[in-house]
Amino acid sequence: MTLRLASDAWIKELSRRLNESNSYERAAKDWEGDFLFVVEPDEEFDDTAYLYLGLHHGKSPSAALVNSEDERETEFVIRAPYGTWREVIEGELDPIQGIMTRRLRLSGNMMKVMRYPKAAQEIVACCAEVPTDWS
Repeated sequence: MTLRLASDAWIKELSRRLNESNSYERAAKDWEGDFLFVVEPDEEFDDTAYLYLGLHHGKSPSAALVNSEDERETEFVIRAPYGTWREVIEGELDPIQGIMTRRLRLSGNMMKVMRYPKAAQEIVACCAEVPTDWS
C-alpha cells in the first residue's frame, strides 16, 4: 500500500520506521528538537500540508499531519515545494545541501542542524523506505 506524502498516514509511517532504525538511533542519540515539514504547492500539488515530526534522542515519540504552522510548537520548520520534497525523498537532493542552497528553507538554529548531518541522512533514508504515492 502506498501513502500520499502530505498525509497523516505517511508521517506516522515515517515515525514508525525511525523508531525501528538502529542507525538513526545512533546518529541522533543526542538530538532534541521537533520539526514541522511544510509541503508547499507547486505544479504537482495544489495545497499546503504541515507534517509534524517529534524527535528526541534517536526516537520519534510523535508524528501527525497538522492543520497549520501554529498548531504545534517546534524548534525547526523546513519548507519547500512538493517537487523539492520529492527530490529529497528520492535521493536526488541531499537535505543539508538543500538547506545550504535555500531550496529547503529552514527556520531554527541552522548550526544545530549542521552538527547532525548523519541523522539528517538517516531520516531521508527512512523517508525513502515509506512507500509513497506521488500521483
